[in-house]
Amino acid sequence: MKQEAETAGGAPATLWDRTRQLASREILETALRLFTEQGYDETTVAQIAREAGVSQRTLFRYFGTKEDLLGGDQSRFRQVLTDTIGELPAEAGVWESLRAGVAAVLTLHNSREEALERFRLLHNTASLRAGWLEKRLRFQEDLLPLIEARMDAGTGSVGAKARAVIATAFACLDVASMTWVDNDGKGDIMDLYDECLAAVRG
Repeated sequence: MKQEAETAGGAPATLWDRTRQLASREILETALRLFTEQGYDETTVAQIAREAGVSQRTLFRYFGTKEDLLGGDQSRFRQVLTDTIGELPAEAGVWESLRAGVAAVLTLHNSREEALERFRLLHNTASLRAGWLEKRLRFQEDLLPLIEARMDAGTGSVGAKARAVIATAFACLDVASMTWVDNDGKGDIMDLYDECLAAVRG
């Protein structure tokens, strides 16, 4: 994920903040390298800590679980997703809003190469895939009131419609990222997302 130049409150980062960010980045890079070389399930937290030059206790101060070492700060993902959608003008439609949220979350990767390795591991590791599906359901619930507020009541249940729209957007992101991995990172993942969404809506 991209490192923050400022603290969450908008103040310039202190030396302590920057040191923590650098340490976090080093741990993440080490974990991703080992996951890619050896496989996620075959890599231990002890090995990651040893190669990153920190204790396991220190590692767990930065990352709560082994899964977080691949996915990064999930609370940050959630915050960026909800903030992006919540800050859009009221007239922005539901599909436009969800696309903006997806695009914002994708920018949290430091590089295309890093994003590709993370998506490859995610789609090819059963335990990670299961964890992602669980997180995705939580993200969808977080987005529900934001999307409901942008929907015309019309007939039927707004809640059901909003859930269907959100689930469709996440499904399109899944298909886009899987296709992107299959293409070895060629093209733009958001273009693939748009193609998937157009196929569903068309």
